Amino acid sequence: MDDLTRKNFLRLGAAAAAAGAAASLGAGPAAASPSGAGGAGTAGMSGTGAGGAGGVDPGPGWGQVGDILANTVPPQFRPRDFSVTTFGAVPDGSTLATEAIAKAIDACHAAGGGRVVVPAGTFLTGAIHLRSGVNLHVSTGATLLFSTDPAQYLPVVLTRFEGQECMNYSPLIYARDCENIAVTGGGTLDGGATWDNWWSWTGQAGADAKALQQMTEDGVPVEDRVFGDGHHLRAAFIETQSCRNVLIEGVTIVRSPFWEIHPVLSRNITIRGVHIDSRGPNNDGIDPESSQYVHIQNCTLDCGDDCIAIKSGKGADGLRINVPSENILIEDCTLNIRYGAITIGSEMTGGVRNVFVRNCTIGSPNLYFGLYIKTNSVRGGFAENIYLRDLEISNLTKEVVSCNFYRSEGDTGPLTPYVRNVELRNVNVGHARNAFSIFGYPRSPIQDFRLIDCTYTSIDAASSIQDTELTFQNFTVNGQLITDPKQLL
Repeated sequence: MDDLTRKNFLRLGAAAAAAGAAASLGAGPAAASPSGAGGAGTAGMSGTGAGGAGGVDPGPGWGQVGDILANTVPPQFRPRDFSVTTFGAVPDGSTLATEAIAKAIDACHAAGGGRVVVPAGTFLTGAIHLRSGVNLHVSTGATLLFSTDPAQYLPVVLTRFEGQECMNYSPLIYARDCENIAVTGGGTLDGGATWDNWWSWTGQAGADAKALQQMTEDGVPVEDRVFGDGHHLRAAFIETQSCRNVLIEGVTIVRSPFWEIHPVLSRNITIRGVHIDSRGPNNDGIDPESSQYVHIQNCTLDCGDDCIAIKSGKGADGLRINVPSENILIEDCTLNIRYGAITIGSEMTGGVRNVFVRNCTIGSPNLYFGLYIKTNSVRGGFAENIYLRDLEISNLTKEVVSCNFYRSEGDTGPLTPYVRNVELRNVNVGHARNAFSIFGYPRSPIQDFRLIDCTYTSIDAASSIQDTELTFQNFTVNGQLITDPKQLL
């Protein structure tokens, strides 16, 4: 499908829409016509009291967590160290260490692997490209300070920008087609981004983003989608392309240009003990995209956008590559700022399935949503088998659950999304503006969305629910037992 044209995209989109609608309508009654995207219509809603939830097959359930843990095993490294200072790096914060770090990585790789050690001090660097068998270890007291000169991230490399493949500036730390790689240690990765450099590009990138989308729809080969010098598509901080056996552990990440940790088409990813504090525009925390077997544990995220956002490509590229994100476990994390704590989308054309979230602390006066599923008929895709349990949510400025198929571009595209088999169990919410803003399409109602043993203590305003099958078991809002979605409107 490399020669995918706009016409073919629309044809495939229509086929995907029909298939998605057929799959989604496999359970539950047909929904009535909507009363409007902004209303609180009751079409397609259902509710139960103490009974269980019906609908589609419940999928693998929590029993699959054992399989995820068995298949997300951190890589091991040979017990040999290569200090970057041995290769000429100077910890003065002003002498560029890019070449010295590259030499240390090459030597480590050639020796069969080990640790490339960044000792205490501040090292200025450009792009760092990992190689198989290399653990980039940033010691406690060490800072990798990344240059804000765009030329330090050339030549261009294969990357994804908002779910679409292109040749663009290198991510700050990048790996492609590698096995057994890591970024570890108690040190700091400082992207140096401010509104005087990378972050200001957000207002200049519109034409480039539009051009890239047109290229994907027209089937332009990826190698000909060249951006980089003279363009304004920001690069991610850490990105793995088509890698296996990846560990990111212990580091603190600050001032990222764009998304922070971005595994793409990668497998067996462990991200644990990471602290992200980066509040710039589009500063998502952790974005697994078209990746499988991902374990995110014990991370603290204060982000300028979604904390954890699970993705799988966008539009024509999402259809062409067609690789879902699946088998993901998120546990023991603290998610504070800013948009969705747990987000699926909005680049999710390839679909997302089998996501498990447990034992997390969520919320602050600056966090919008608890669970945020972002798609529409332009984005398409699916989200199924999504399980959240044992969560403590202190405060949200918007909804506990937001899933609105009419968001952003609305119902204007050829791809019909579907969402089904979503369960919240033992989720306790202190305060939120609303419990739900959740809208399916009449042709694709949101199915089998269950709340079990959940308590929402202080909810300010009514929910908006449409073309959605909700069921409840021991669910209370503002002290009232909820047995029918109409009680929330």
